[in-house]
Amino acid sequence: MMQSMATRPPLAALLSFALVAFTIEFDNESDHRLPHRTTKYGPSAGASGGPWLVSMVMWFNCMRFVTEEGIAAREVERLARTRTNWDGMRRWGYVFFELDPADKRPKPPQSALLVRATAKGRMAQKLWAALIPAVEERWRKRFGGAMIDSLRSALAAVVSQLDANLPDCLPILKFGLVNDGPKGQKSASVGTDVSSLPLPALLAKVLLAFALEFERESDVSLAICADVLRVVDEKGTPVRDLPMLGGISKEAVAMALSFLTKRGFARVQTAGRVKTLLLTSAGVQAHADYLRLLKAIEKCWVTRYGAKTMQGLSDVLERIAGDGTAEGSPLFQGLEPYPEGWRAKVRKPDTLPHYPMMLHRGGYPDGS
Repeated sequence: MMQSMATRPPLAALLSFALVAFTIEFDNESDHRLPHRTTKYGPSAGASGGPWLVSMVMWFNCMRFVTEEGIAAREVERLARTRTNWDGMRRWGYVFFELDPADKRPKPPQSALLVRATAKGRMAQKLWAALIPAVEERWRKRFGGAMIDSLRSALAAVVSQLDANLPDCLPILKFGLVNDGPKGQKSASVGTDVSSLPLPALLAKVLLAFALEFERESDVSLAICADVLRVVDEKGTPVRDLPMLGGISKEAVAMALSFLTKRGFARVQTAGRVKTLLLTSAGVQAHADYLRLLKAIEKCWVTRYGAKTMQGLSDVLERIAGDGTAEGSPLFQGLEPYPEGWRAKVRKPDTLPHYPMMLHRGGYPDGS
């Protein structure tokens, strides 16, 4: 029998802890090595004209497919099997657009334009391509090669049975912080060799499959349920405490509250300077549905993918991720930022998100 959710974090949370931690390690190294600029902290040393810093997902959904010679925007999205933030990537200095000489239309849509990597974009591509295996090698040294091999094997056993069109990353969340499904015609991937996929791609595919299944049955996205509804108690929770409790940014909390209040799942009560989030009856029901669906999907997956596979996946994730908190998760060993990095200038998190908050703001997993 699999270990009860009463004594361990839900499978979706364990997957999230691992994926978010890998992403933050990648991002910290990119922050350290890539000349860049940020909105709050300006340019890094010697990088007055560097690109605006973004997170690992922008490699997976965009830059790994963009060439110096040019590729149609729609082709990038076909290869990535998910959308990217084109306006952002252009504005942030990674790509530029130009007309396809073969397209004679006076005003072709953006999807038909050729995308090229800028010089700064090419610099980022070279670094990011090397960082994925570098971080995975760090994990092998930190947790042991056998542990990471077991994790990869368990993830691959599930991924080989999923829709082949699932992207190698989580999609940027849409309105309501819901996930976008894979693009293109659905096809089974049973028997597909997935052993060569990077570790974050394996984690993302399994987590996205779980989230899509959850969101087919829920009126509230998994991101909002896991990172906001989960931490609101019966008496209400101060809005200022939500980022710390959920492990996400103030901006991500604001997006979640906008949805919850407009859709009648919650209301914000103000007393003096303190704003408190209170769940309505619909919000209480959504919270109960969240807990019920987590258990139901895990039970279904035991039948679908095999008890041995799911037990192995749960066990190895729990050993690596713990409870996802700074005190109880081995993952935090690798999350110390470089002194000059932007994460060194903000409050250290007490917990990793129970679901990544991939926003259009650069794809940071905590919505930063």
